[in-house]
Amino acid sequence: LKNMQQLTVREIKETDIELIIQYWLSASDDYLTSLGVDLAMMPSVTDWQRMLASQIELPYQEKQSYCTIWELDGKPIGHSNVNKIIFGEEASMHLHIWYAEERRMGLGVAFIKRSLPFFFKNLQLLKVYSEPFALNDAPNKTLAKAGFHFIKEYTTVPGSINFEQPVKRWEIKAADQ
Repeated sequence: LKNMQQLTVREIKETDIELIIQYWLSASDDYLTSLGVDLAMMPSVTDWQRMLASQIELPYQEKQSYCTIWELDGKPIGHSNVNKIIFGEEASMHLHIWYAEERRMGLGVAFIKRSLPFFFKNLQLLKVYSEPFALNDAPNKTLAKAGFHFIKEYTTVPGSINFEQPVKRWEIKAADQ
């Protein structure tokens, strides 16, 4: 991290929806596959818009997905979201830096550490877990550096847009914070 850079994390706003959709729709097939995405399962623009907008409006107790936006020097450059939310218990976290030039700079660790308080406090979680594609080194290294504990590696279909794949399960507890 350069000393001059300011990192901020905030909740998603309506104006962020198009940025998230652009990230997914402008990504190369190779990049998406490296994330474990089944290209045939990608939602349409309308489905993305509907899903993201509906989750912004819901109270925390009813959210099926909850998203923070990552900003570098005031510019949104990525997001972290949780889904599979069991309010007051646990949720599954995902992390994405939208632009290739901002990846591999160590930003992910700092952004995760700033996102976790939103997830733990607002959703009253006891535990956050993440299950990135086992063959994708970047999120696995990032989660370890951010203080997550490695639990196991196994094969599953981790989400609605994924193919069956080996994943590494990482967890962090509210008590670890």
